[in-house]
Amino acid sequence: MGDLRLDPMTARWVIISTEKDLGPDGYDIESPVIKGGTCPFCPENEKMTPPEIDADRPTKTAVDTPGWETRTVPNKYPALKNEPGPDRQGVGMFDMMNGIGEHEVIIEDIDHDKQLADLSVEQIEKVIRVYKRRSIELGKDERFKYVLIFKNYGLAAGASLEHSHTQLISLPIIPKRVMEELECAHRYFDYKERCVFCDIAKQEIEHCHREISENDDFVAFSPFASRSPFEMHIMPKVHNPYFTDISDSEIVNFAKILKDVLMRIKVALKDAPYNFIIHTTPLNGNHGIQEYYHWHVEVMPKLSKIAGFEWGTGFYINATSPETASKILREAKV
Repeated sequence: MGDLRLDPMTARWVIISTEKDLGPDGYDIESPVIKGGTCPFCPENEKMTPPEIDADRPTKTAVDTPGWETRTVPNKYPALKNEPGPDRQGVGMFDMMNGIGEHEVIIEDIDHDKQLADLSVEQIEKVIRVYKRRSIELGKDERFKYVLIFKNYGLAAGASLEHSHTQLISLPIIPKRVMEELECAHRYFDYKERCVFCDIAKQEIEHCHREISENDDFVAFSPFASRSPFEMHIMPKVHNPYFTDISDSEIVNFAKILKDVLMRIKVALKDAPYNFIIHTTPLNGNHGIQEYYHWHVEVMPKLSKIAGFEWGTGFYINATSPETASKILREAKV
């Protein structure tokens, strides 16, 4: 038998297959290694990328040369481009607009063989500061309504290059997944006059059913209605709608818990491919949302595939309960 669980953040139902309740050995985990030729993200290969738009260069070396610690460049094959618009139009009964936006790649470290989990907390802090810096910069363009930060690790998770990097895209519309969270959070706030994300974080800390790790500023846990096996969320303990409002002290603790969570994937899940996404409050003119929305991170190891039932219903089937997943991840020796 399975449980049907309702996600309070999106109002979507999830099927948790408690009869199977698989551990890591129950999944065919794909290797994250991507074989390729010359890496455009390594030092000495700076001319292989578009011109850099941001870099940490402690010795003040020249643009597009070695000497950097983090480096941000436009995506060579962007999903969206910064062009005039948006030009909305109807095509018969259909709607469309030109694909305006910014698509950037944040190269996290000079070492080709180190992934984000392998970096020191101090280096991860630098990466997070780049996330914040670039989000603030792109948020200045009033045409954009959302900035999405995401990381694909491993071929199965959508990465095409092995060298560790994160992507950032600014969008002229609010993503549907975020709209679902906003609508549910608004309804919850209207009914209870509290933030649903704050309540979730508080419950996971107090009851410890699904908690994985925590520090002074953040808690990591397996969500009650996990969409995929070993899914994890990282949530600030104090209400904060905007990722870009993260303080210097919070950046330190965010770096610590992010490294901790990614190391648990490395150890407990045999270095499985994963995606992580930072969800934050939309940009430009979305007043009132600050009361009820709360930025957070969703981390999803790629252990299972989306099939016909999921596509046909919008339901997810998860063969590992979040209670089992959190216990395995919590007990991992990292």
